[in-house]
Amino acid sequence: MPADRVAQAMRAVARRDYLPPEVRGRAGDDAPVMIGHGSTNSQPRTVAAMLRLLDPRPGQRVLDVGSGSGWTTALLSWLTGPDGSVLGVELEPELVDMARAHLTAQAVPRVRVDVADADELGRPAEAPYDAILVSAEARELPPALLDQLADPGRMVIPVDGVMLLVVRRDGVDRVSRHGRYRFVPLR
Repeated sequence: MPADRVAQAMRAVARRDYLPPEVRGRAGDDAPVMIGHGSTNSQPRTVAAMLRLLDPRPGQRVLDVGSGSGWTTALLSWLTGPDGSVLGVELEPELVDMARAHLTAQAVPRVRVDVADADELGRPAEAPYDAILVSAEARELPPALLDQLADPGRMVIPVDGVMLLVVRRDGVDRVSRHGRYRFVPLR
């Protein structure tokens, strides 16, 4: 995805609008911001890097795992355009409520944020997804998420401190490494 589309999305979808009121003053910081329940709103530079790797396209169906306060969900909605859709899943019900409130307040179209099932990763019943963005660190590449990826499809996920890009094409998964990052654990 051209960097300008990601930059445009980052300008169009203000991070401030997706932070709790008490930390909105930190929206311009290029750092993670605590949003409660042991979760963070990720560093903007990291989010931009992940979106560039994921390369979401107009019209795609995207799964946003660890959607937090809804910022990445809104960015993905902007990038997938009027024919795309985004499903966010988040384990913490209070963060789901926060994300829904933020997305509603900003009138973000074609998104849904649900409480994640503690017994399964993602939302297999609604798979496959053209793209999967994971904003929590796994210990290993989760087969359960790979099973939800379309062919062709792309997944970006931090695994054991390294950002991985999985590109699936014609039944073959190619995994590449893209730098070291720190995230809250994927549960």
